[in-house]
Amino acid sequence: MRHPVRSRRFASLCLTILSSLLANPAHARGEGQLVSAINDYRSQSQRCDWQRLRAAPPLVLRSNLALPIGFRGGLRDALKDVGYQAREVRSIRLTDARDADEALEMLADEHCAALLDNRYADIGVNRVGDEWRVVLAQPMGGSTRMSDAGAPDKTLLAQVNAARAKPRMCGRQRFAAARPLSWNAALGTAALGHSRAMARGNYFAHRDPDGRSTSDRAKGAGFRGHKLGENIAAGQRSPSQAMGDWLASPGHCANLMNPMFTQMGAASASDPSSDAGVYWTMVLGAP
Repeated sequence: MRHPVRSRRFASLCLTILSSLLANPAHARGEGQLVSAINDYRSQSQRCDWQRLRAAPPLVLRSNLALPIGFRGGLRDALKDVGYQAREVRSIRLTDARDADEALEMLADEHCAALLDNRYADIGVNRVGDEWRVVLAQPMGGSTRMSDAGAPDKTLLAQVNAARAKPRMCGRQRFAAARPLSWNAALGTAALGHSRAMARGNYFAHRDPDGRSTSDRAKGAGFRGHKLGENIAAGQRSPSQAMGDWLASPGHCANLMNPMFTQMGAASASDPSSDAGVYWTMVLGAP
């Protein structure tokens, strides 16, 4: 289902401050940890089947791809029934994996090519005891239209730190100069996953259609901090335009000037068939 975007140059703010990032019950059995480990594995080039494969973009966790452990039917038909149109799909079943680390080791040993295949954009994981089912999928129309050379965008890190280097008014609120932020790879992964999901799904929101929040995505990407904030924007054609719009918005400006944040990740993704064309995500965090 495609969700309308209200404006081609519109940004929305969500600042979440948590005393602790509590475990999401849906991921408490290790599914989230496995997705985080897989994305870390995909973030680096790897030796696989006597050749070295290049790094691949992070996968987005989708609840409707979590097929039952004992599923034996047609994959595409089953996913279509839960609203997912798959162009490419692969299901892998593991047994005797006591935790996410063992599951990743088995996947890397026996299914490295599938794990590193950059055609896949989404992942679903289900676990019952020591048995796991991992589903890798590319949505219909996804990869052929998608252009997210963005990979995590460190250009925005330099621009944020330049903004934080001097006092600034954010609306009526005055902020003193703040310490520079450092790049956090997990927050970069979370930002890229959300930008890709918004571009591919043609929606603009902090909570994705599966109900996952900023903290859910950050935890799934491996972030273990306690404070989070997120800025998103749509329609800007460069990092400078996105940054300019955020600084012009009092809430977004206050978010990126907030001295409690010490780390960040950011990314953009584009899909020419979407309403806004380009989507931006900045995730700010602190240990």
